[in-house]
Amino acid sequence: MIRRFATGLVTLSLLATGCASIDQGGGSRLELISKRGQLHCGVSGKIPGFSFLLGNGRYEGLDVDICRAMAAAVVGDATKVQYRPLTAPERFTALKTGEIDLLSRNTTFNLSRDAAGGNGLTFAPVVFHDGQGLMVKRSSGIKGLQDLKASNICVGSGTTTEQNLNDAFQERKLSYTPIKYQDLNQVVAGYLQGRCLAMTSDRSQLAAARSGFPDPEQHIILDVVLSKEPLAPASVGGDQRLGDAIRWVVFALFAAEEFGITQENVDSKLQQAKTNPQMSSLRRFLGVDAGLGQKLGLADDFVVKVIRATGNYGEIYNRHLGPNSSVPIPRGLNRSYRQGGLLIAPPFN
Repeated sequence: MIRRFATGLVTLSLLATGCASIDQGGGSRLELISKRGQLHCGVSGKIPGFSFLLGNGRYEGLDVDICRAMAAAVVGDATKVQYRPLTAPERFTALKTGEIDLLSRNTTFNLSRDAAGGNGLTFAPVVFHDGQGLMVKRSSGIKGLQDLKASNICVGSGTTTEQNLNDAFQERKLSYTPIKYQDLNQVVAGYLQGRCLAMTSDRSQLAAARSGFPDPEQHIILDVVLSKEPLAPASVGGDQRLGDAIRWVVFALFAAEEFGITQENVDSKLQQAKTNPQMSSLRRFLGVDAGLGQKLGLADDFVVKVIRATGNYGEIYNRHLGPNSSVPIPRGLNRSYRQGGLLIAPPFN
């Protein structure tokens, strides 16, 4: 028995050492995704326009299309995604434990989450520039923070939203009572049931939530903006190859819009690049001239696969948040730099 026990300990030790070597530099999760043939992507599943589970079991939204773009680049098929609906407190644990490969869940990029001394995540470029707001009933007569003194406010726990709310009221020396919930649906339910006078979240989430109310016009999002909320996909820290791949897939979505490459014309643009040797930048971008994809551990034509699957960033935005969508949000800062926005991709060379 002692011998068997000792043997078991040695076996466990070897297994632990093997896992550590994979995580600490022996390989990349990028290879695991490729071999598995499927991307495990963490989403909310409860935010219209960003990630929402439809009645037919299909997920859709801007965050979902980021998952699909990554699957197209790594696996070669945008449908090869297993979505994991996660609450805000669950999301970082799911990354650390390897339950998911990519977190695409309206997550704010900040120092505490990015730094090795904090959550130690690796963030991709910001895919939605947002800000925290407050929503109240139109009949309340509330115009600003001062009117919410000593009020109950519904907020999601374990989020930057909770901290920003506290900071804003402390700075103004206003008292309030936070009514905390695990996810946005619970925050909305608490607000609609009258447990709080206002609810707070990213302004995009407030707009998404309001779109599902019985009478949306009876609720207003106040003009006050409590914070900057740059929302970005994230992966586990320390895996540069995976982080690089995610980063440049997102940049490809931005750059495709800059190039005027769409889901509809990508194949004609590819043919144009193939027949025109002088179009160097387009040939590199679309993988006609080999090399860039290989540096990322991806196929050289990964951009073509991505745009065929999702279209460029502008197409993704318009599909889910554009004027004809169920959650219309003006693009504002989320326009290309050429249109006065903040989205810009570094050179593909």
